[in-house]
Amino acid sequence: MKGKKILIVGSGGREHALAWKIAQSPLCSRLYVAPGNAGTEKWNVPVQANDIQGLLQFAKGEAVDLTVVGPEEPLSLGIVDAFEAEGLTVFGPSEKAASLESSKAFAKAVMKEAQVPTAEYEVFSSLEKARQYIEKKGAPIVIKADGLAAGKGVIVAASQEEALQGLENVMGGAFGAAGQKVVIEEYLEGQEVSLLCFCDGTTALPMVAVQDHKRALDGDRGLNTGGMGTYTPPPFWTKELETEVMNKIALPTLALMRNQGTPFKGVLFLGLMITAHGPKLLEYNVRFGDPETQVILPVLESDLVPILEACTQGRLAETECRWLKDTAICVVMAAPGYPQSYAKGIEISLPAISSSQEMVFHAGTSTSDDGRLVSTGGRVLGVVGKGDSLSAARETAYNLVQRISFPGAHYRTDIGWQGLSSKSN
Repeated sequence: MKGKKILIVGSGGREHALAWKIAQSPLCSRLYVAPGNAGTEKWNVPVQANDIQGLLQFAKGEAVDLTVVGPEEPLSLGIVDAFEAEGLTVFGPSEKAASLESSKAFAKAVMKEAQVPTAEYEVFSSLEKARQYIEKKGAPIVIKADGLAAGKGVIVAASQEEALQGLENVMGGAFGAAGQKVVIEEYLEGQEVSLLCFCDGTTALPMVAVQDHKRALDGDRGLNTGGMGTYTPPPFWTKELETEVMNKIALPTLALMRNQGTPFKGVLFLGLMITAHGPKLLEYNVRFGDPETQVILPVLESDLVPILEACTQGRLAETECRWLKDTAICVVMAAPGYPQSYAKGIEISLPAISSSQEMVFHAGTSTSDDGRLVSTGGRVLGVVGKGDSLSAARETAYNLVQRISFPGAHYRTDIGWQGLSSKSN
């Protein structure tokens, strides 16, 4: 069987993890990452992730068999539609289906129509009406920019004063056009967890559940970030919970999207709150999560390539997805100052990796002209440890963190604390 040429679009830790996994597939004969980072250097091509025409020309010129889109921006710009119009196979949702992430208001309307359990909400384009709603409802309350804001457009306000200030920031231009409209919703309490599902428009196959750590500082304090670390599986996650989420959230969403003529193919990422009244949906994302992917793929026993192809061909129902019993944890090492202004160009030195239980996924990195590894972004490295328990995986990950030379690096020391504080670890 002829090997396949596969193109991964993106430059973050998620894309390095995808490249790491796909490169192991006997089905992959040639791999490209556009534009990639220092960790994917041997596969990199100099085309930006939002340059849809440039990516299209490259894929056609190289006769790429499968394109895997990492970030949300090219999906929201219609990369899938553009590739499919030229007869190319691409993994990800159409521009319209990607509205589940690119518009919070659209997502909420889908949840309502599909009768998906979620928080009560209202949508506002008027600052004054939004302000009046907050004054009527009080706090705690949640404010979300309608559009894409790189994972930072959500404010969980503990007080009315904080809510009103947050509203001024969002609608006042902090997130540009993404904040012209806002969704304001009730605050839900419980355990937050992410369930990502492979989808082919009809069938959904759940991946392992992941718990993310959004806040910048230990103890879930500080500013929201794109994610400071993840682990899988959370001890409270059960097969019963997975079944309930699939039956009440994932499958009704797929059915509605299909009935609306916009079938969802790719990764449907369910951001969930496990409340006293059962699981409720906080948000949809429409792609592999970052840094969720960095712990999901190391515990995926199956070859990823046939699963991705089955999603594009509507054959997911006949595809097997096997998972290891291991625990995995990812600690994000960020530039000093992140998520606010941060320095770039910091020299990094990585240790030799001697164990299959250790991985370092690059995010904001590049190689300087004189061959040094330097930081180029806010989130710079995803340091991953695997083990037969959460405590063992944590020990491996944090031991590896200590062996990395990255002056001033900011990272949380408590990734996985919710899991550790439960009785099962």
